Amino acid sequence: MIHVTAIHQLLEQQARIRPGAPALSARDATLTYAQLWHAVQEAGSHLAGLGVARHDRVAVYLEKRFETVAALWGTSVAGAVFVPVNPLLKGKQVAHVVRDSGARVLVTSAGRLAAVRDHLGDTGLTTVLLVDQPDGAAPAGSGAEPDGLTIRSWATAPDGDAPPVDAPPAEAPPSGPDTDIAAILYTSGSTGAPKGVVLSHRNLVVGATSVSGYLGNTADDVLLAVLPLSFDAGLSQLTTAFAVGAHVVLLDYLLPRDVPAVCEKYGVTGITGVPPLWTQLATVDWPQRARQALRYFANTGGRMPRSLLVELRELFPASVKPYLMYGLTEAFRSTYLDPAQVDLRPDSIGRAIPNAEVLVLRSDGTRCGPGEPGELVHRGSLVALGYWNDPERTAARFRPVPGYDEPWRAAPEPAVWSGDTVVQDAEGYLYFVGRADEMIKTSGYRVSPTEVEEAALGTGLVREVVALGVPDARLGQRIVLVAAAPEPVDTDRLVKEMRQSLPTFMLPAEVRLVDTLPRTPNGKLDRPTVRARVTAQVTK
Repeated sequence: MIHVTAIHQLLEQQARIRPGAPALSARDATLTYAQLWHAVQEAGSHLAGLGVARHDRVAVYLEKRFETVAALWGTSVAGAVFVPVNPLLKGKQVAHVVRDSGARVLVTSAGRLAAVRDHLGDTGLTTVLLVDQPDGAAPAGSGAEPDGLTIRSWATAPDGDAPPVDAPPAEAPPSGPDTDIAAILYTSGSTGAPKGVVLSHRNLVVGATSVSGYLGNTADDVLLAVLPLSFDAGLSQLTTAFAVGAHVVLLDYLLPRDVPAVCEKYGVTGITGVPPLWTQLATVDWPQRARQALRYFANTGGRMPRSLLVELRELFPASVKPYLMYGLTEAFRSTYLDPAQVDLRPDSIGRAIPNAEVLVLRSDGTRCGPGEPGELVHRGSLVALGYWNDPERTAARFRPVPGYDEPWRAAPEPAVWSGDTVVQDAEGYLYFVGRADEMIKTSGYRVSPTEVEEAALGTGLVREVVALGVPDARLGQRIVLVAAAPEPVDTDRLVKEMRQSLPTFMLPAEVRLVDTLPRTPNGKLDRPTVRARVTAQVTK
């Protein structure tokens, strides 16, 4: 056993303990832990050979494949910082991530490079590694190019001839895990370009241990990695699995029905998704073997509507446990609801996960009483280091909690102030109210869009909805509900049925029907885009 202080050491440890066990599957192929660790070591050596040094940034712009994982974990072996780029992003967005992070190296494929290359000229990028170019072959445009990029082939190809893993491992980062940077994850905000959240090795290692602990993960689990690896919950499927020696199945699905088929093939025991994904998966046929193999399903990236939770619990056997989770990239994961509490508190986001402290505070930093709305504030070892190259926003979001300054600390410990409004009951269970910047103020009332959306979904007439407030001279704001439905909907009937569960002031003044709602690259409903479209229509 080794003392784990860097994220790649989780994988190294499993390669020593269970070298022949399956670690990673993709596209009908599987790597054992020994083979994967071998690929990661080679990736780290290759990056070091290119001059990648400690704390340099390496951007990885790929779909889910073996080389993607090898590049991410190999960057850690080299002592550098990995920057996963969502494969759904386009040229301008990719260029922003590369430029903002200061990445020197980009790992991608020939097709992806061709699609974004025109945007990379002023990003500071120096080297591109193409994973789909055979080792030893001259890649198209190899060597120094007119735009200053050096293009090379990816020199590592996982195979079955892994050397003994007791060979001397790559040197771990020399500094402690509290401050040693492991990754930068770019997350979209309500306004402006995506911002980079800086995660330490400590964040990732402690997070993997915490999440695998409350999910009860073991080496017998098979976890489906269906969310983007650039999304903290998607990356977590890898870190959580490698913490316990589980098997991860990588999947970029084209159709929702692809998911149950892969689950049946590999005997998937755990799936983590976001509400829009679960909405899709609740409507497709699940083979009996896929449903029987499943041990749990988990939700993150937004509160799961109660009606959807009911659908999923009816779809899967009673033995399948639902885990309702709340988190933010700045703190990895904050709360989860124990499955034993789901029937008692189906609307709760639970309590703090292990190794975290979650507080509900007023604007002056004092604690809220039971039932009193306040801001969710997260303290502990999972709090990120801040925003990359953005000290102003870091200072605003990451700051100490008044009265929590331990005298033995050299400096106050920062917490992350989420911007989310929650309430806590007398037993410590938390309930999500809404984002501070999404709250609707109408007729003198503050209305949570989440509550309006829950009521609409509860009618069964619509599949996905976004509620928002638009300016109104009489009301302050009026509530507009934008809804996607599988078939034509009588909007008057929809509002009438919502009236059964909502007071009049919370009913939508207007319902707009659309074929589909836009999504972010991470699969969440793209609320800023919906708001922009509604606002544009209002001002015409």
